[in-house]
Amino acid sequence: MIALMRKTLAEFMAVKKPAVRTKKATVAIVGLGYVGLPLSLLAADKGYGVIGVDIDTKKINLLKKRTMPFKEETLTENLKTSTAVFTNDFGRAKDASIYIICVPTPVYDDYTPNLEPVEGASRGIAPLLKKGDLVILESTVNPGVSESVVMPILEKISGLKCGKDFHLAHCPERINPGDPRYTVANINRVVGASDPEGLEQAAEFYESLISGSVMRMGSLKEAEAVKVVENSFRDINIAFVNELARSFAVLGIDTVRVIDGAATKPFAFMAHYPGAGVGGHCIPVDPYYLIEHAKKNGFHHDFLALARHINNGMPEYLITVVVDALNEKGKSLKGSKIAVLGVAYKANIDDARESPSFHIIKLLKARGATVEVHDPFVPAKSTKSDITETIKGADAVVIATAHSVFKELSPAYFQEHGVDVIVDGRNCLNKDTFLKEGITYRGIGR
Repeated sequence: MIALMRKTLAEFMAVKKPAVRTKKATVAIVGLGYVGLPLSLLAADKGYGVIGVDIDTKKINLLKKRTMPFKEETLTENLKTSTAVFTNDFGRAKDASIYIICVPTPVYDDYTPNLEPVEGASRGIAPLLKKGDLVILESTVNPGVSESVVMPILEKISGLKCGKDFHLAHCPERINPGDPRYTVANINRVVGASDPEGLEQAAEFYESLISGSVMRMGSLKEAEAVKVVENSFRDINIAFVNELARSFAVLGIDTVRVIDGAATKPFAFMAHYPGAGVGGHCIPVDPYYLIEHAKKNGFHHDFLALARHINNGMPEYLITVVVDALNEKGKSLKGSKIAVLGVAYKANIDDARESPSFHIIKLLKARGATVEVHDPFVPAKSTKSDITETIKGADAVVIATAHSVFKELSPAYFQEHGVDVIVDGRNCLNKDTFLKEGITYRGIGR
């Protein structure tokens, strides 16, 4: 009996892992934005043949010239020497054995998920699929999309069966634009798949790319849920401190100092800070994917919906702060010149997607203000190319993005150009310094 048990154990230990891809495979990456392009360059650098596909002809033409379509200094030099091939023709990717979907997943005006880009990418890949191929969805989706949307499209058009003829995996994208510390090359990843072999193939692929860890999830739905949970967590915590900011402003408490104080606790607290609104393609969008999907299945996410409501209301709150600061000077918002500094959704990048700055500008104009806008990273959305011309003679300046160049501006600089009201929508200036110099300073919750 013991001998039999030993034999059985030996046989079990000898079971081979499912076959996995080699590093010489050709990878097709669909969608060459802030997620797909860095991934393309990384995969090419690691020895994969890479074909980057995007329907934006202008973007493809820039990439063919080795010119970045958006500002990301860490990628500029890599692009110049990369072996990656870029095209808007899906047919060029017919020899790939790994297909990765990195297209946007926005919401419609009513906040319901817009899966058209994912569906289009799936239809583009499906005719190219061969037996043994691996398809990975990186785009952020609600749990169930891989199986209910992507898989049926791939199977119907290709005539192949998922889990038998090809494999489908989900590895939610993780990227932090403008962050030199955490990049696509070192951030930990999670992956789920349609079957065990697909899971191993996908996990091995990412392990060959990154220095971080790769966690294997129990299913496609688990992997899909990870990303939505990550960004909902951020949204909820930001909503919490935004509500505190509005409360503490009434109570005469500096919210930033309170949060800094709470952050001295070395456990069970993670600092989040208030601001004039939440932007970007993740935090203000992803929670709606879970909210709407759960609603269709009979569950209402009251907590997530409330967080979205609070954060969506911060631009309106900023306007009340501007009005209060102007009133202190005996001025009204109507007829005033307001200079808005920053339209990018976060500091030192050129990404303006879902930026609250646009709502702030719209609200200021609706209240009768004349608005001038400047963002050195997003010149196409600026009304003035020079910051001095933007703020000169302004009745108030609103800091809407915490770009480093704005954080360096001194009270003397503003006073020199006739500005004595600052509304710091990102709490990025030194409040005490500005107040000491006689400038009317208002922050969010301070």
